[in-house]
Parts: sequence; C-alpha cells; structure tokens
Amino acid sequence: MVRPRQNLHSASCKGGLQKLVGHMTQAHDRLLIIDFGSQVTQLIARRLRELNVYCEIHPFNKIDGAFLAAFAPKAVILSGGPASVYNAGAPMPPDGVFDLGVPILGICYGQQVMMHVLGGHVEGGHGTAEFGRAYVTPAAAQLDLLEGWFTQGDEQVWMSHGDHVSSIAPGFEVYGTSPNAPFAITADVKRRFYAVQFHPEVHHTPKGAQLYANFVRMAGFKGDWTMGAYRAEAIAKIRAQVGDGKVICGLSGGVDSSVAAVLIHEAIGAQLTCVFVDHGLLRLGEAEQVVSMFRDTYNIPLIHADESALFLGALEGVSDPEVKRKTIGRLFIDVFQKHAHAVGGAKFLAQGTLYPDVIESVSFSGGPSVTIKSHHNVGGLPEKMGLKLVEPLRELFKDEVRALGRELGLPASFIGRHPFPGPGLAIRCPGEITTEKLDILRRADAVYIDQIRKHGLYDEIWQAFAAILPMKTVGVMGDGRTYDFALALRAVTSVDGMTADYYPFTHDFLGETATRIINEVKGINRVFYDCTSKPPGTIELE
Repeated sequence: MVRPRQNLHSASCKGGLQKLVGHMTQAHDRLLIIDFGSQVTQLIARRLRELNVYCEIHPFNKIDGAFLAAFAPKAVILSGGPASVYNAGAPMPPDGVFDLGVPILGICYGQQVMMHVLGGHVEGGHGTAEFGRAYVTPAAAQLDLLEGWFTQGDEQVWMSHGDHVSSIAPGFEVYGTSPNAPFAITADVKRRFYAVQFHPEVHHTPKGAQLYANFVRMAGFKGDWTMGAYRAEAIAKIRAQVGDGKVICGLSGGVDSSVAAVLIHEAIGAQLTCVFVDHGLLRLGEAEQVVSMFRDTYNIPLIHADESALFLGALEGVSDPEVKRKTIGRLFIDVFQKHAHAVGGAKFLAQGTLYPDVIESVSFSGGPSVTIKSHHNVGGLPEKMGLKLVEPLRELFKDEVRALGRELGLPASFIGRHPFPGPGLAIRCPGEITTEKLDILRRADAVYIDQIRKHGLYDEIWQAFAAILPMKTVGVMGDGRTYDFALALRAVTSVDGMTADYYPFTHDFLGETATRIINEVKGINRVFYDCTSKPPGTIELE
C-alpha cells in the first residue's frame, strides 16, 4: 500500500477520467482498472498501453452493476491503495465484479481486498511490513501468469505494504513467497483470479511488464490500441465537446502545449487561437523562438501576449513556492479570459495538462490524494473561471505525448526538447524573485544547456536546468573579494516523470561547466550539482 492522500479533488476535475475517456470507442477490447487510491495506479495503465491494450481507470465508489454491464470489461485489475481492509469504511470492490467471469488481477491492497471478500484473512502489524525492494521465491507449482519469471532464481519486486494476507481464500494456491509476505503470489486458476502483494507496475519490479503481458495474453486481448487510434478518438472527442465553439489554447512553446495545439487544430481548424503568454519568466530568447516557430511552421493563429509586468509585479516579494504557483495560475486565467473576449467570445480553454501534473496537484480518480505541489494549469484554476477546459492529453504521460507528437508529424528535434514548467523560472528561483536574479539565471542556464549539447548529452537526459539559490557566498576572483549568488545545476533521467534519478555527469564535465558559468555569468561565484532522486525530491528545485 502507498501513503494516504487527502481528498483534494477539485470541481474542475470531478468525474476526472470517467468524463475524459469513459466514452471512448467500444471497438477495442476493454480492461477496467478499479482504483483504490494508489499513487501509482496510473502506472498500471501505462504498462498496459505499452502492450497496446485499451484500459480505463475508474474509482471503486463510482462503479455499480449498470456500469459493469455497459463497460463489459474483458479483464479487471484491482489497484493498490492506502487503506486497511479490516477498518470501518474501507474501500471495497463493487458488487458483482467477481461474478463477471473474466480474469481479475489484484495488486497489493487489491490482493488483500480480494482475499478479504472471497474468504481469506488480512492482518496488520506483527513486523511483516515491507517497503522497497524485496525478493520473491517461487513455489513448486507453475503458473502461466509467471511465464518468464524465476529463470535465474528469485525475482526482485517492489513492495509497499504494512498489512499482509495471513490466510488465503478457498480455491487459491501459493505461487510465490517473500520474507515478509508468505502469500506474495496467489491464484485461483479455475476462476482466473490472480493476486500479488507487490507492485509490478513500477520500474523497481524489473519483470513487472512481463507479468502484465502474460495477464493480458491469458485474457485474450488483441493489443489493437495504438497512438494512431488515440489520435483519431481524441479528435472525435474534441469535436464532440467543442461543437462550433471557439477555443483558445494556452501555449508555452513546450512539447505538451504544442502537441495539444496541433491536435486540437487538426480537430477544429480555424476555431482555435493560440495565446502565448510571455510572463517574464522564460529562458533566454525563448519568446522569439516560440512565436517564430508557430507563426512560420504551423500556421495556427497566435496571439503574443507580453504580460511580464503583470506577472512580475504580482510576484514581487513572494517567496513561498505554492503561493508563486497559485499566483501564476490565477494570472494565466485572467489573461486567457481577456483574450477569449478578444477573439470573439471563446468558450473553451485548451491546455497541455498531463497526468503527472494532475496526480501531484489533485486526485485524478476522486480518491484520497496528498498534494505534492500545485501545477499552474491544475491547482491554480478557480472554481468558476468562465471557460470550459479542453485537455486532450490529461491522461497521458510525457513519453506518450511525444509518441502522439510523432504521430502528428512534429519534428523529432522539437519532440525531444526537455520539459519546461508553465510557471517557468519562478520555480527555479527559490525565495524572492527579482529581475536581477532572473537575468543571472537566464544566462547561467543557457551556458549549462550549451555545455550539455556540446558534449552530446542532451538526448540522454530527461530534463536539465539551473536554479539560482536564495543565498550569497563569499568568493575570490582575481585579487578581489566577491559576494555573489550560488547556483544549483540539476539533470535527471526518467521514463515518465513520476520517478527520476540524477544524471551521472563526470567530474570533468561538472568542473568545466562550473568554470564556464562563473567566468561568463556575472553574479555567480559558486556552483553545486543536485544529485537527489525523485522521490524523495521532485524534479524541479523549488
């Protein structure tokens, strides 16, 4: 089980995934993921998409018999979650799910609740918790779900549970054990019910993808859901939502908002106008690059809104990162509303919101969720903003957005750009924001990225940036004393942005880069490298 999360489900997200993808085409075999509140439920969907399997996530308390009949899943997965099955009010599977006659896979809390409902027992405490890497030993019996497992002995998995199954339900057998989970893998083969205590969806379970591949193969999925299919279905959904209305798209120039803009333009053409908001928090030369690219390459109507004075004025004296994000989010909406009137009464606001943005801001499924940080295009939205949201990428991860961009014909050099946050340099400037610090940061970041490109490392790195720290240190340059800012460099590798590790630059690279920055950027006399993973840190440094 993963850590508990508060219910911060905003009005703009109500119905979340059900509204967004609940009515996609029935042409695909459909897998239902029942969400019990795990932070990594969406990773299950990610693994299935990699197998070209169409799936939807729905919260446990929004599913009834009528829903199950209409959805007609070919298989079901029960997610993990923070609850204990023996507590009053614990989340339970919907009535009738075990009578569907389809394969069911329970994961972590999903295993525990399966055992609890079907006649087994779950207990807490007694020193049997497992968090992090563990190793599962196979039982004597063979299981199709585990094809390709245990070829060289025990298998590494990722555990995150405090409770444990103390006795399995009638009809189940044990197929794998770990030191603190004697029923790590169980199954009732006759009914095609399978359950694991670990999380196969995370990268720390190296053969987790193989387990999912085995499960969907056993369930008879054709694997016919592709990014081309997603493109066609998303276009149809955009047309159905927008009708003949006008849409403005908040364009940052990053991959996410650009893919969203091109997709929406393909759907509704001249009904779309992009609004590029220059909030004074962009990187060196970025505003000119974005305006030129969209006006010259994509031929999409574009408004260049220079609102730097508005944003920087509102951020003056603000140090708290959450207040920064909320302020920027509010001002973005104000600007979008102003331009919605200017283009003839646009009723829709399009954004490049991704799932990692949502899961760190609010609960996507309506379940309990801890807010990690508010994203400007999620947490900053007012309850009544006067514009209806169009967010065609909301259930996608970054790598899936890049795949969609390739499907739409965007240049590879553009699709491979590192992510850049909507709040821009505001969150790479911890503490109070000043024009002096922003100017220093722009120049230092440009040198850092130039170094990465010069050494041929750009495409190996998920995201790299510099952050100016809220501190000055004493230094010596020539024969004189300096008292200047310190700079932190950050570079991470990642697959989906949900977890990340620092990039292992050589000491020669770091030394050369620090020397260049200090020599070329006035105002910096000390450089640090951040080697924190996510978790415990976040990718951005704020």
